[in-house]
Amino acid sequence: MMKSFEEFQSFGKDGFEACVASSSALNKGFQTMAQEAAEFSRKSFEKGTAAFERLASVKSFDKAVEAQQTFAKESYEQFVAQMTKMNELFLSTAKEAYKPFEASMSSFSVKSPK
Repeated sequence: MMKSFEEFQSFGKDGFEACVASSSALNKGFQTMAQEAAEFSRKSFEKGTAAFERLASVKSFDKAVEAQQTFAKESYEQFVAQMTKMNELFLSTAKEAYKPFEASMSSFSVKSPK
């Protein structure tokens, strides 16, 4: 019985340590995502301001439409690239948060009867 109690204590301690490590990985990942989102917002605002200035300086309707189309295309491409990057950050964060639990989860694997 004593061995079972010691194993139970060890399992509880390992579980707690895994939770702390997982929380730390989540926190780091969320901070990275927040920084990335803030940087993207800042750059988007700057590019939007520059596009508005270009639009305000054009002399013809055709040039205004061309400038607007260029801005829309660039904005869309940058948005898709940013969402791809955010997806990669999310997946990386999830993997890092799960790593501390991998060892303890493997001990619960189902053993097939012989």
